[in-house]
Amino acid sequence: MRILILSHYFPPEIGSGPHYPFELAESLVKRKHKVTVVTGFPRYNVPVMPPDYRYRLFKRECKSGVQIVRVNAPNFYGSSVISRGLVQMLAPPALGLRAALAGRHDVIYTITPPIMIGLAARRVAQVYRIPWVANVQDLFPQSMIDLGILRGQRMIRMFERMERTLYRTATAITVMSPGNREFVISRGGDPDRVHVVPNWVDTRSFSADAPRGAFRQAHGLGDAFMVVFAGTMGFSQGLDVVIEAARLTAGEDGLLWLMVGGGAERDRLAAAAEGLANVRFLPMQPKEKYPTVLADADVCLVTLRPEVATPTVPSKIATIMAAGRPIVASIPATGDARRVIEESGGGVVVPPADPRALADAVLALKRDRDAPARMGRSGRAYAEANLSREACVTLVEDVLKRVTRSA
Repeated sequence: MRILILSHYFPPEIGSGPHYPFELAESLVKRKHKVTVVTGFPRYNVPVMPPDYRYRLFKRECKSGVQIVRVNAPNFYGSSVISRGLVQMLAPPALGLRAALAGRHDVIYTITPPIMIGLAARRVAQVYRIPWVANVQDLFPQSMIDLGILRGQRMIRMFERMERTLYRTATAITVMSPGNREFVISRGGDPDRVHVVPNWVDTRSFSADAPRGAFRQAHGLGDAFMVVFAGTMGFSQGLDVVIEAARLTAGEDGLLWLMVGGGAERDRLAAAAEGLANVRFLPMQPKEKYPTVLADADVCLVTLRPEVATPTVPSKIATIMAAGRPIVASIPATGDARRVIEESGGGVVVPPADPRALADAVLALKRDRDAPARMGRSGRAYAEANLSREACVTLVEDVLKRVTRSA
């Protein structure tokens, strides 16, 4: 197949969002498909734009057999929700125009949100009369409504119309969990066209038996029992619960709360942790260093605000499991994330925004060293059986083949 992937994020940007489309494209090329990716210039979690991308409007690349076409789309990334929202509204049409100029393919695959990139893919598919598949990573706009970020009724209605258009007109839709599938169907998706494809993890890149100590030594972290949050520090994560749990355990010897990453909330959280000797902040780490971060963690954190009612499954859950580390999740009781953690036996779930419950769960694991090892083994086994990259890419490939056969 000739596959066109339209993605707002892509490496060398850092995070699960950028790496998902690259890993998919790379795997599809290995399966003898021809893959072209249309994306923007690297800015997300990239402090300084690499020299190769400066002062250019377009750039072509080839990586791992994947043809990459970049467009210097509108950009004014900042820490505010408004600035990020404007980028996600204005950049996708520019990428869609470039995708239309990339020539005819057999199928288009796109990752949403931003929801505008799904509508851009729809337009390109209409021009060439080919099928298109939308991978829905986040249930927008409901996720923003739940958090109170999106409030204006006119804006909400506009985004909900876009959402219904996407769900009704995509040739097929892939979602990460059964709960997400039910939500999409409730908003107009055809049950026969909505497929569950979990977010995968490259289990070969992580190991429960990986050598430990390199990351600790590089950053002077010592031999404390280390509780790690690694990833984007955004509003929906509700990471104040971690700072307050650290405050409650300030008198506990040999306990370190480590925050690794960046995002809109990072600076505010660091300011809130000022004076806490048991909290450290480190910047977002490149993908190749991420396994060493997890290898040196004793416990890994997953957090969500209590207002997050949509059935989201943070991608870091699969990665932590693959690394054989136990999870303490401060998340809502409803939703698929809790189901995955409890089904796997890879961790414990406590109520969201409850620092006392989070602190108690961490202290319990610190004092019972057998339990973290047992949870780590269970999580790793679950990831190998259910979340491997090869198994999940096969599911995507099956959807792509199905829609091209029926086109």
